[in-house]
Amino acid sequence: MVKHIILWNLKEEYDEETKAQIKQGIKEGLEGLKGQIPGLVDIKVYTEPLASSNCDVMLESVFEDQESLVRYSGHPLHVAVATGKVRPYIASRICMDTETL
Repeated sequence: MVKHIILWNLKEEYDEETKAQIKQGIKEGLEGLKGQIPGLVDIKVYTEPLASSNCDVMLESVFEDQESLVRYSGHPLHVAVATGKVRPYIASRICMDTETL
């Protein structure tokens, strides 16, 4: 199994209400991919960080293997969500992929 974790910060130009709407769109879009892309085992988006956090949104997804992660990244459904609901609103992105037992 491969775990794919991304941390995002939204652009600072958005007010809190707009940020909440953006976060909801990211959550619905990405979690809606579950069961739609072969090799994607699980996907969760966290949008309510504790005050001790220094990011706005976290994606935690699990794939059968590295090849599944590569296919996911180019899959048209994922590309549509990333292009329409994520990338336009993001100031920074940190990613870590790791194999799990």
